[in-house]
Amino acid sequence: MTARFEGRNVLITGAGNGIGRGMATAFAAEGAHVWVTDLKRETAEAVTQDLTASGGNCTAHTLDVTNPQDVATLLAEIERVDGRIDTLINNAGLNVRADFRHLSDDDWQTIRETNLDSLIRISRDAFSLLKASEHASIINLASIMAKRGLRQLVAYSATKGAVVSLTRGMAVEYAAFGIRVNALAPGFVETALTDRILRNPAMNKALVDQTPLRRLGTTEDIANAAMFLASDHATFITGETLTVDGGMSIGL
Repeated sequence: MTARFEGRNVLITGAGNGIGRGMATAFAAEGAHVWVTDLKRETAEAVTQDLTASGGNCTAHTLDVTNPQDVATLLAEIERVDGRIDTLINNAGLNVRADFRHLSDDDWQTIRETNLDSLIRISRDAFSLLKASEHASIINLASIMAKRGLRQLVAYSATKGAVVSLTRGMAVEYAAFGIRVNALAPGFVETALTDRILRNPAMNKALVDQTPLRRLGTTEDIANAAMFLASDHATFITGETLTVDGGMSIGL
């Protein structure tokens, strides 16, 4: 049986850990050539080595998504090697936890530049490489925090809400070129980004209790959803945000 993404090129930002690494693992296992990017070269290379050892086709690349020159260098390399991008996954993101009344301008700028500005830049600058594909799609990582409120996550929630709106607008504009644009909105997934919250037993239990499926998410859950949106099973889906949270956002 042919792997679902055999011969396709997938670029994943922030693929060194957590959800990004989970998606890189899943797409590589399904035959894609995965561009594994991370802020730290050694992290990207470690993931690439692991996946290559398992038979995956991966290329490591250092990428600071807030640095326009880094983005330009990466896209030029992809054009030289592959000539196109079939799936762009804008996964890189961060959060600086702070009560809103104490949120500094510097922290807001850091969160915005990473979670939103970089997504705009990469999706815009990768247009010609996406247009060259017959299977082009963009998947943006939003969050259930785009529609929910939680203390110390105001800035993070604002950027993720913007990602949802941006996804709809991009979907309309890029549709004429055969490029689909969707978003994923994960719930609480066990990663380094959520470790501070989840390692608190009381908080961990409270979150599980608020989730109808009575468990936290895994990176595999998000990767499976990403593969669906990138696949030929979703060719008539664009502008949507797929929530992957075990029912937390609809629970009473």
